[in-house]
This record gives sequence, structure tokens and C-alpha cells, in this order.
Amino acid sequence: MEQQAQTVSTPKPPALEAVVSVGEWLVTLLIASIPLVNIVMLLIWAFSENTKLSKANWAKATLIWLLIIGAFYFFVVVLILGGIGILSRYGQ
Repeated sequence: MEQQAQTVSTPKPPALEAVVSVGEWLVTLLIASIPLVNIVMLLIWAFSENTKLSKANWAKATLIWLLIIGAFYFFVVVLILGGIGILSRYGQ
């Protein structure tokens, strides 16, 4: 007989499934608007086990967007610097 692997999902405590209040969102967004602090806090909120699920998902989505936007900016800067390099070399 074949043995089937079973995944056991551990139920989340009810406190983690609670709704995030408007006041908590205001503080969260205020903290997320502070440079460098925002990245540290987003990582904590995204991967901490005692963060409410909606805030953890929001933090993960925000980190993904930051990576996408950062990669886009890097690509644009490389294109611009490459274009400036080509113009300065051959435009003399």
C-alpha cells in the first residue's frame, strides 16, 4: 500500500485573524513612511508569527512591490547611464 503524505495545517490563533483597526492602520502607514525604518518593519511584519494575518499579507505585498519598483528603477538607471556613456564616447 502506498503511503500518502498529509499536510497538517495548524490553526491560527483568533487574535491573529482579528481585523486590523483604523488606528492601527494609521500607525502602520506612518511607520511605513519613514525611510529605512519602513524596510525593517515590513520585514518584521511580513515574517513575524505574532502579526495579524491581514497586516502580514499587506507587508509581504508591499515588499514585493518594492522589489519590482527597485528592479525597474535599476533598469532605467542602467539604460540612462549606458545612453550617456554611448553619447559621450561617440558624440565628440
